[in-house]
Amino acid sequence: MATVLTADRSRILLRDELIRLYGDGGSSPSGLARRLKLWWKLYSWDVAIGGATLLKRLFDIATSGLALVALLPLFFVVAILIKRHDGGPVLFWQKRVGRWGREFTFPKFRSMQVDAETLKDALLAQNDHRTGPTFKMKRDPRVTPVGRVIRKLSIDELPQLWCVLIGEMSIVGPRPPVPREVAVYTLADRRRLEVTPGLTCIWQVSGRGDIPFDRQVELDVQYAQSKSFWFDLFLILKTIPAVLTGRGAY
Repeated sequence: MATVLTADRSRILLRDELIRLYGDGGSSPSGLARRLKLWWKLYSWDVAIGGATLLKRLFDIATSGLALVALLPLFFVVAILIKRHDGGPVLFWQKRVGRWGREFTFPKFRSMQVDAETLKDALLAQNDHRTGPTFKMKRDPRVTPVGRVIRKLSIDELPQLWCVLIGEMSIVGPRPPVPREVAVYTLADRRRLEVTPGLTCIWQVSGRGDIPFDRQVELDVQYAQSKSFWFDLFLILKTIPAVLTGRGAY
């Protein structure tokens, strides 16, 4: 079961550092000045973080809303192809772990056999990720013919735009893991849960499934520490050629 994180650790560390540097200063004029300086720094931090968060959220709402409307014809065609192949459900619903360990329902266009989850345990020995809790298999026999195409082009992930619209995900952020993976995370691995998960991220545009788990965590933590609106736009632009080439998509 996912460990639920309940505090923004980076903000707590910053506040602790400011208090250590400036202290309460007592009741002297110099002490008052130090407290005012501390208050101003904390206030500036809250304004900067809040403004960036609001801008990111507004961008997510506008982008996901427009994309969902524009992609409706594609969704319709994909749904027909999936249904005609084996008569199974069009969407695959799965529990994923979001920010601070909160679980949410995560939809994808179904790209595998209906009983894919049941068959997974029998294939664990063939996992191409030799280290870490993630499962990736380049020639996964559970993937359907339609599934191979939509996975190659990342079309199977597009229903998650709904999660972005309602705030459970963002356009850019670490990919949300499944609970069984998070259950074996180390404390260091859990740092990737400090930000809202997204549709695309640094390792998604750098090789996707070819990136080993440890490197994925490293890149996700790098994003959490250096995220900005402009960096998000950069990753979105990098996502386009990454999808078209299909590198690491399996």
